[in-house]
Amino acid sequence: MYSKNELIKLYKKETNPKVKERLLFVIKVKYDNIIPAYACDELHRSRPWGLYWWDRFSTEGVAGLKNKPKSGRNPDIPKEILHEIKNELASIKQGWTTKQVKDLIITRSGIKYHFTHIYRLMHKWGFKQKVPRKVHVNTASKEEKEDFKKQPERYWILSNNKKKKKKVSQ
Repeated sequence: MYSKNELIKLYKKETNPKVKERLLFVIKVKYDNIIPAYACDELHRSRPWGLYWWDRFSTEGVAGLKNKPKSGRNPDIPKEILHEIKNELASIKQGWTTKQVKDLIITRSGIKYHFTHIYRLMHKWGFKQKVPRKVHVNTASKEEKEDFKKQPERYWILSNNKKKKKKVSQ
């Protein structure tokens, strides 16, 4: 299979930190003769995590330590219709609102998506918001902000009322 030096070289070349951690686990268990439970404790991982990755390494080798691609759910809209919608969105330079895209998808495919999913689709297709939304609608003007700022003298002026109250109460 792999020698310790080969695994160490793979560890040094690996850029994915999760795969590096799994390689380190395998090196500890296989070549440093550490019990898998102790190796998991040293890496601050659970024992099922260690057993899972040890089994993957035993069956698939180093390739088993890498994440497998996830397919996800198939889209409800056929690819041809999605391609038409993307082309239409790209052809008009004025921009689109999420509601307009939602209505376009409904008219073309008959499928209704939530506006959050349409927002995700637009990002996936490479569209960005042309004009960002205002985060703080009721922001103050510059003059109001300057008026609101307090002068340092105002913070440190002693109140004469306290002295008068002390004299009155005596």
